[in-house]
Amino acid sequence: MKVILLQDIKGTGKKDQIIEASDGFARNYLIPRKLAKEATAEALNSIEKAKSADKHREAVKRAEAETKARELKGKVIQLTVRGGDNGKLYGAITNDQIAAALKEQHGYEVDKRKLELDEPIKNAGQSFVTLKLMAGISTRMIVNVKVVTK
Repeated sequence: MKVILLQDIKGTGKKDQIIEASDGFARNYLIPRKLAKEATAEALNSIEKAKSADKHREAVKRAEAETKARELKGKVIQLTVRGGDNGKLYGAITNDQIAAALKEQHGYEVDKRKLELDEPIKNAGQSFVTLKLMAGISTRMIVNVKVVTK
C-alpha cells in the first residue's frame, strides 16, 4: 500500500515522502496514529501544491534578501563611544549596538545574531562587519568608531 508520511519516522522515511508499506503496517500502525495517510490522487495533488507554494515563498524571501543586501552593501555605520586618550575603548562594540545604529541611521532593522565581526572592535577607527541575511546571501558594511573622552 502506498502511503504519504505526515511526520518523520525513524527507519521508515521523512515527512511528505511517499513510501510503499505493507498493508498491515499501514492500516494498523501508521494511519491510526496519524503518522501517514493513504496516497490517493487528491492527497498527492495537495502535497504537490504545498511544495510549489513553499518553493514560491522561498524564492520571494531570497529576492527580498538579495535586494536588502544590495542596498546595505558598503553602508557606513557611525558609532560614538567612550574610551581612553589613546583611542582604546572601555569595552567592546557589541552586535546589539551595531544593529541599533543601523536601524537609527539607515532605517534597516536586522537581527543582532546575523551580524558577524571579523574580530572584536576595541579600538577607534574603521572595522568591517558581515551581515548574513540568508544562506548564501551576505553583505559587508563598514563600522566607523569614534572615541569620546571625558
